[in-house]
Amino acid sequence: MTKSTIIGLSGGVDSSTAAYLLKKEGYSVVGLNIDFWVNMKDTSSKKDAREVAKKLNIPLHTINVKEQFQKNVIEYFVKEYKEGKTPNPCVICNRCVKFQTLIDSCKTSNTQYIATGHYANIEKKNNRYLLKKGKDKTKDQSYMLYNLTQEQLSKLLLPLGKYTKEEVRDIAKKAGLLTAHKKDSQEICFINDNDHHRFITEYSKEKPIQGYFVDREGNILGKHKGITKYTIGQRKGIGISANKPIFVIEINPTTNEITLGDEKELFKKEIYIKDLNWIAFEKLEQEIIVNAKIRYAAREERAKLIPLAEGKIKAVFEKAQRAPTPGQAIVFYSKEYVLGGGIIERVK
Repeated sequence: MTKSTIIGLSGGVDSSTAAYLLKKEGYSVVGLNIDFWVNMKDTSSKKDAREVAKKLNIPLHTINVKEQFQKNVIEYFVKEYKEGKTPNPCVICNRCVKFQTLIDSCKTSNTQYIATGHYANIEKKNNRYLLKKGKDKTKDQSYMLYNLTQEQLSKLLLPLGKYTKEEVRDIAKKAGLLTAHKKDSQEICFINDNDHHRFITEYSKEKPIQGYFVDREGNILGKHKGITKYTIGQRKGIGISANKPIFVIEINPTTNEITLGDEKELFKKEIYIKDLNWIAFEKLEQEIIVNAKIRYAAREERAKLIPLAEGKIKAVFEKAQRAPTPGQAIVFYSKEYVLGGGIIERVK
């Protein structure tokens, strides 16, 4: 019996090569181009996805999920920034929109699997589906997938997990895929100029409320242009002259004040985490030592996880971490395996 899969075909080199590899392995492949949002950055993607599907001789369907994307991702993104946090929209999109759309399409079409061009691996062990890092440590995307459910992981194929990016481009080139040399997409897909402050202002149709920059003692240092313009650890674009480097240390949406201070004040050891998703087990029952990343590009560092009430946990790092930021995802590892992760609620 031929194995069947629906692949999210975005029009980039990764999903194109993943589709090619699956077809080569004997899968019956159907491409799904997911239409997330108006004015997406890469307008050539739809055309490229069509060309790749044609080249591979696979059907390509387009599905409009703009309503779900707006509700689950855009509204969340805007709300978080207005609350003084720095959200990670890709993590939310993966679970609530992208992978759920693939799963729903898989069910309605009686297809066996879903697939994407992410750099990560999946392994089944003791009746659980585990998420592992990809071979290419510089491109590993396991951090971005920590939020997936067991159902999503059980259906998911990740053909690029055993390749490096260089190898993937080489495969695409040899297969004659027009996306072989296409640049990787960067930053947030729905913000064309990477100016999230402008996007939030235009989307919410609300003029930013100016407030004060203050120091730890509450002394006023100047005026800010609205809290959605700033994030913890920011130095550039503050517009305050000082005789030493100053950074955003804290954002208080209640008082509409932003605290500025020295870089050393950004380093924290204790992080409180909510909205946990565990992959390796159902829930954290006792204290464990893990490696943890406080953002996608951060290095893993050793930390102790301590269960708290209401399903929340506290991570205590051996070394203080620079600018752990409320709203960002924190992901826990045991060697190559993702144990789970959650959203940073507050730091101490």
